[in-house]
Amino acid sequence: MRTLDTRQLLAFWSVARRQSFTRAAKDLNLSQSAVSHAMRALEQELGCRLLNREARSVALTPAGEKLLLHVEAILREMDAARNSVQLSSAWEHGSLKVGASMAACQHILPVVLREFRESFPKCSIKVEPGDQAQQYELLQSGRIDVAILLQPTDDTPPEVTVVPLFEDELCFFVSPHHPWAQLNFVPTASIRAQLLVLYTSGTYTFDLVQRYFAASEVEPSNVIELGSMDAIKEMAKLGVGAGIFAPWIASSEIESGILVPLPLGRAPLRRKWCVAFRSTRRLALAEQTFVGLCQAVADNLNYRTVQTLADKRSA
Repeated sequence: MRTLDTRQLLAFWSVARRQSFTRAAKDLNLSQSAVSHAMRALEQELGCRLLNREARSVALTPAGEKLLLHVEAILREMDAARNSVQLSSAWEHGSLKVGASMAACQHILPVVLREFRESFPKCSIKVEPGDQAQQYELLQSGRIDVAILLQPTDDTPPEVTVVPLFEDELCFFVSPHHPWAQLNFVPTASIRAQLLVLYTSGTYTFDLVQRYFAASEVEPSNVIELGSMDAIKEMAKLGVGAGIFAPWIASSEIESGILVPLPLGRAPLRRKWCVAFRSTRRLALAEQTFVGLCQAVADNLNYRTVQTLADKRSA
């Protein structure tokens, strides 16, 4: 494929725009003879006359007018390419502020950030952990760029855009020696007296669980609140009550049989996870990459969890 000399095209564009070899040469910081030579070389390459050289001005021929349309498009594309590369380079040295729940910080973010660092090794990253309400507040105030969080059951704030990731289901988790594990189901009458280990009150997940049991006319009377999912898992492993969390947080424990998942009741209690950002701003390349990586990691996480639960049910 034969290509045209971009320097000749730029000279042609400048002459056509200024209608003068002298003024074009001044714009390009070239001599007038250099511009004239570039135009003769371009005409020879294309095999046609592009310019009508008059006494005090220059006019385009029909062929020159057609070429000008292409040259202007080429120059716009070159400018866009320059800006895109410069933006990417700037982001490599920029920063990314991420908000995430504690569960996402422990089980989603590490894999996402490992992949992200390969594309943006010089981009500084700051993570702000917090519950759903805190993340929305941080987003709306501009203190974080993106957040991994639970999507509310009611309407999402209009100033926030959400990208769905996956849906999970909260379950009881007990040790294999727990009476519920022996029965392989949870008698509703026994929930009231059972020690339940829940995530901290005031959080979105705690409120969901409370509303679920209230709607089922079950009011647990013995509850321990912990601010760490790992701590809740440990309590369940030791047989100190029944923990309530999502299976993807304990996939390895389910596979090894250390923890046994059981439904909360007849109706599942599901949550939706998403990546959120402010609707008023356009995502930069690094932010778009981060969102895409979250989707990829979530797809794999959700697939493994579904497979693990299916294997356990069929065993």
